Amino acid sequence: MKDSNATVSQLGVLKQKLHSTKAALDEMNEDRNAKLQALLQFIGHLSLACKGQSLELDNKLAKLRHNLGTYERIDDVLPDLVDVERLLKGQYHHVMGQLEEGRSSLSKFSRQLQRVDSMPERLKKEVSYFKQELGKPFHTVWDYIPKVEQLVGFYEQLLESQFESESPIAVLPKHRQLGHELAQMISNIEFRKDQRDQVLVIKELLASSEIDVEALLEAYQTILSLLLDNIAREKTASQEFLFALNDALSAVREVVSDSYNQSQRSHQLKNQLNRELNAQVDNVGASLVDIDDITELKQQISEQLATIRASLARKEALEQREQALLRKSIETMRKELNDLSSEATTYKERLFEQQKLNMLDTLTQLPNRAAMEERMEQEYRHFQRNKQPLWLAVADIDHFKSINDSFGHTTGDKTLQVIAMALKNSLRDTEFVARYGGEEFVLIIPDVSPKDIEQLLNRVREKIKNIPFKFKNQRITVTVSIGAAQILDGEHIQETFERADAALYKAKHESRDRVIID
Repeated sequence: MKDSNATVSQLGVLKQKLHSTKAALDEMNEDRNAKLQALLQFIGHLSLACKGQSLELDNKLAKLRHNLGTYERIDDVLPDLVDVERLLKGQYHHVMGQLEEGRSSLSKFSRQLQRVDSMPERLKKEVSYFKQELGKPFHTVWDYIPKVEQLVGFYEQLLESQFESESPIAVLPKHRQLGHELAQMISNIEFRKDQRDQVLVIKELLASSEIDVEALLEAYQTILSLLLDNIAREKTASQEFLFALNDALSAVREVVSDSYNQSQRSHQLKNQLNRELNAQVDNVGASLVDIDDITELKQQISEQLATIRASLARKEALEQREQALLRKSIETMRKELNDLSSEATTYKERLFEQQKLNMLDTLTQLPNRAAMEERMEQEYRHFQRNKQPLWLAVADIDHFKSINDSFGHTTGDKTLQVIAMALKNSLRDTEFVARYGGEEFVLIIPDVSPKDIEQLLNRVREKIKNIPFKFKNQRITVTVSIGAAQILDGEHIQETFERADAALYKAKHESRDRVIID
């Protein structure tokens, strides 16, 4: 009986301990989840703070946020955190270098301002104090930006003092001649695609008979800024090429050095073999003089000739090895020089491709949202100048979520790529299509009359509908809904976009697979 009571008592104690342990475990899980949530929030804030500074860092932080909730233990996240820490350190050193370059540029600009004789004395003193403060290094961007704003303020004060003291400059024939010469120079220079609209506006301004001196100076400044930007891009590409050239020349130098050292060793060995051969020939001559017995002479000469043949074979093997090493060295140098030639041929194209990457959607290879917004602004300026019809259309893939759910995200990605290519091939060179996000695309269509736009968009819609999609041996028809709107006088293009988006919403709720024009 006592044993039974003791057992019951022990069970009660064990239950209490089990309950306490479970409560402690729950508390630990809650604490882990709270810390994990805090870490997620911290990484989210860090992503916002670092966004746009480094594509690799952005991708690593996004991947870390996505994967963090799937780790069984916090320790599993440490390798990713180490990578992020490495990238942050690299970004810090890069920013510090940029800040130092910025400080040097501000000092240089301050010296230029001080050289202006007509600068008021009060402003000269302020610039002098400002220049002294630039002797201290910047530790953050927030140290740098106020200095830039302060220097711009000095420049504005100087300009105001100049404008107040000077009367308007009369437009003389030489000014018109300068404008004409600038227009001619612009025509002979190849500008980047994203600069051409701005250059076109300047050319139209220079062609005007009412241009004033200030507008002419501003045109010169704008063209100079565009050219400097292009020079900076070319400089970056040239630096990359020079690095590749330096690597190739270093490799060639190593090959030449190795070949020279090997040649020196081979030369020493051949001299040694030549000395041995000469000694052996001397031995043959001595044998002919010293030995009278013909049989003994034959035997002696035979042995010495065998030794000579062995030495000659060694010399021949050495020469063959030397030739093989020389051929290998020449082949290595030829390969390095061929690679260098290829690098010289393609480095400029790589630069242009890198410039395009920032404006491309990585999945569909269509222009991305940033490129779309830039193109919208360009087309809006065109519309303001020439008042030609301009349409915005928003296309959305119908029931796209069900494709992802039924066949997987890889199939969904392939569907997006096929439809993106179909949209691109359906448009003229003057028309534009971009991936807006998700399964939405935006089309910018200039110079199409209201009576033709619906036919054009329906042709695009039908082309996509007729694509023979086949997923898991199942034929699928994929359709799109399209909403479109024409920009109106006095309306900003963003308002037109909102009307097109509203038309798309209406199409999605009216049986889909249709075009609605606002």
